[in-house]
Amino acid sequence: MVTGYDDDLDLALRLADAADAISMERFGAQDLEVTTKADTTHVTDADRSVEQRIRAVLAEERPDDAIFGEEFGTSGDASRQWIIDPIDGTAHFLRGAPIWATLIALAVDGRPVVGVVSSPALGARWWAAEGQGAWTDPARPRPIRVSGVGALSDAVLSYNAIQGWDGAGRIDDLVALQRDVWRARSYGDAWSYMLLAEGKVDAVAEFDLQPYDMAALVPVVQEAGGTFTSVDGQPGPWHGSALATNGRLHDALLERLAR
Repeated sequence: MVTGYDDDLDLALRLADAADAISMERFGAQDLEVTTKADTTHVTDADRSVEQRIRAVLAEERPDDAIFGEEFGTSGDASRQWIIDPIDGTAHFLRGAPIWATLIALAVDGRPVVGVVSSPALGARWWAAEGQGAWTDPARPRPIRVSGVGALSDAVLSYNAIQGWDGAGRIDDLVALQRDVWRARSYGDAWSYMLLAEGKVDAVAEFDLQPYDMAALVPVVQEAGGTFTSVDGQPGPWHGSALATNGRLHDALLERLAR
């Protein structure tokens, strides 16, 4: 299906190619520069270089669009905004673990309509644009779809970081959910949501998030047939938490997590 976002998706995929070239050159480097930001999270020279490269290409090809990036903040004021997390999972990146990704999204009037999640150390990439479905495997593109699991007792839940649940005062909720689902695991960061989009996980819930952590995930999950809201049911990546499901489980989990 051809939509108005074909050119934007093509650009996002090219941005991911450029990002992968930079990040993989620095992945495992002995001279990796690591500093601590004001919020106590780590940032590497690779994070900064990837975002700078993406911004440079966008300035050339989409000069009228706004940009919101993790490392360099917001520039421009437009209804079209590119939202960038240059390396989601920096803690994994700096320790040499492959579970990290570059997240690239385009939001129009605050609604993510294009998303690319590129995990070169895993040899994986996922992408979606509104109306075009969700896809993986650039070499031999194939569509992906969420699971059909309809009962919590049969579901696989990824809760990502237990620290986020603790900070939100939700440890008891997490323990109760772990008792009621079939399996609960912490796969981590963007990968959890891509496993959901592929039907290998049935729900992901997470706290203490920023829009750039989520924006690229939203189109992939939704175009794969899933549902993506905050834990209290608000749409989009703007509310500090995420509840992503195969859709069939969403209402039940919203009710379980309601405050």
